[in-house]
Amino acid sequence: MGFKCGIVGLPNVGKSTLFNALTKTAAAQAANYPFCTIEPNVGEVAVPDTRLEKLAAIAQSAQVVPTRITFVDIAGLVRGASKGEGLGNQFLANIREVDAIVHVLRCFEDSDITHVEGGVDPLRDAEIIETELMLADLESLEKRVPMLQKKATTGDKEAKADLAVINAALEQLREGRPARLADIGEEQRPRFRRLQLLTAKPVLYVCNVDEDSLPDGNEWVEKVRARAAEEGAGVVVIAAALEEQLAQLDEEEQREYLESVGLSEPGLNRLIRAGYELLDLITFFTAGPKEARAWTVKRGAKAPEAAGVIHTDFQRGFIRAEVISYEDYVACGGEAGARDAGKLRQEGKDYVVQDGDVMHFRFNV
Repeated sequence: MGFKCGIVGLPNVGKSTLFNALTKTAAAQAANYPFCTIEPNVGEVAVPDTRLEKLAAIAQSAQVVPTRITFVDIAGLVRGASKGEGLGNQFLANIREVDAIVHVLRCFEDSDITHVEGGVDPLRDAEIIETELMLADLESLEKRVPMLQKKATTGDKEAKADLAVINAALEQLREGRPARLADIGEEQRPRFRRLQLLTAKPVLYVCNVDEDSLPDGNEWVEKVRARAAEEGAGVVVIAAALEEQLAQLDEEEQREYLESVGLSEPGLNRLIRAGYELLDLITFFTAGPKEARAWTVKRGAKAPEAAGVIHTDFQRGFIRAEVISYEDYVACGGEAGARDAGKLRQEGKDYVVQDGDVMHFRFNV
């Protein structure tokens, strides 16, 4: 199960620098974690989670396997992308394939790095990309309406339901707002997702600042935070140039460097976790002598679905799940202690997996 965040941004905002830092991090992780693959425009990185190391120590696991998230470097964008300007068509095609958008905004001055729009203004930059995505969505939906209207007049219930969702999205787009702000009921959500709208994807703003503006940001970051609050989007403050330098250091050198600039961890860790949260993902664990491993499911997933992430046979032949909360596993010193203390629960197919659950699946195929 792969989850992808697409990194977007105008030229010279630090998008490539940030992606380079991510791919260097992925390359460094490859020595420790299996199945960490890298392609020219794809970086697959481990999600930092201190709980996993703790579980591995208790279970005396021979191997530690974190869960992962993929970042995709999306082709550059300029004004007119929705009409095919620059790499517009490639940009729009690539962004349709990701689950969420990480939008890098330049929040620093540097006379040596020219800005394609003539000056630093992260809100303007955000609006340029958002506008191009909205225009693409608007064109896509308006093309579908005539055919659906014809079907709806014949009493086609599916066409009527589709039209209701499309009109809700069009109302937002025509007012200059992204489709994700449309008032869509829970029952209509699957239908809404099938529209594959670019502006329906969740957004995380990454404010790229200079080192002096760490860790809290600057006046430009505050403006981005205000915009994000209105949209329900997330914000992460990062100095991409610093992150690229950090990614080339070993752990001890990283620690010393971070201490010298007053940071407790790399900004990339916060970005990776924020991307994970943006996709509304949670982590459950399996732990034993062979390995301690983190697994990813969507929030709200039930036990058989979690079993299926490990192996399809587990889901097909699901009988029950043995579940221990992370806190109980640690407090009781592992599975045996949790069982003796009555903290190991037997859960059936309707159990909703909780973040941090340590699970063992019983199945029969």
